[in-house]
Amino acid sequence: MARTVKGSIQIQGQTLTITNPDKPLWPEAGVTKAIYLQKLAELSPYLLTHCRDRLLTTIRYPHGVHGEFFYQKNAPEPLPPFVQTAVHEKINYVVLNGLPELLWLGNLAALEFHPSLHAVGSSLPCEWMIDLDPTLQEEPRIMEAAHIVGQVLSSLGVQSVPKTSGATGVQIIVPISKGITFEQLRMLGHFVGRYVCEKHPKLFTLERLKKDRGDKIYFDYLQHYGGKTLAAPYTPRAREQATVSTPLLWEEVARDVSPKDFTLLNIGARLAEKGDLIAALPAQPLEPLLAHLAKT
Repeated sequence: MARTVKGSIQIQGQTLTITNPDKPLWPEAGVTKAIYLQKLAELSPYLLTHCRDRLLTTIRYPHGVHGEFFYQKNAPEPLPPFVQTAVHEKINYVVLNGLPELLWLGNLAALEFHPSLHAVGSSLPCEWMIDLDPTLQEEPRIMEAAHIVGQVLSSLGVQSVPKTSGATGVQIIVPISKGITFEQLRMLGHFVGRYVCEKHPKLFTLERLKKDRGDKIYFDYLQHYGGKTLAAPYTPRAREQATVSTPLLWEEVARDVSPKDFTLLNIGARLAEKGDLIAALPAQPLEPLLAHLAKT
């Protein structure tokens, strides 16, 4: 019978029970649960920024990245008294607002953090997100595609931040002002997506069904609905290399960096040097563009 090892840690006045600290979660990367919790604490000022006051879905891997996994929307029981929740469409979501909650989830082997695109109690989006989703398992053109989309946005007067998904894709994030709707973002996304598909028909597609995409990269502008989630900036991903969803500089995209370059083991040094690239970008003036599209 497997032996359960338990200990406890004190975090911000809360006592957390830690089980099986030596359990390998990412065995190829050498990341045990104890190392994972240390790395989550290092990531927390950045990861929490993009999860705070949102409805959280996690993906849990109780036996590490090669074991069975499940999506957790309803808050796990028993629920510590310091964990806040919010009910949305009959689901009682965790609201990830602090380090104790983050480490509690980490101890439960929540390896991925996917917050809602809107804040608790709101029906409005928090940001504009374009998801570039490769059809191929390995897609050497993903940074080329991101670069093209970034240039199109720039030509429209919109600054943006690309980020690796931590898996195979790239998302392009645009901070927005309050008041813009999900419907308006879908309209903007369709406009940009149609343009890049016309200009680069061998690279991009708007075809949702994977079987009908060939080898093209799917320009997904349809993610903007209430209840949809985003792989949070700075979330770890359940990949062998322990990759982390990482915001990039556009110069790095132009250099064709690999999403596999950014992992739990090196992300801390990068953040200490570059900070949060998304938080550093102010809300972009989308209203003139929306007004123009509304007339066409």
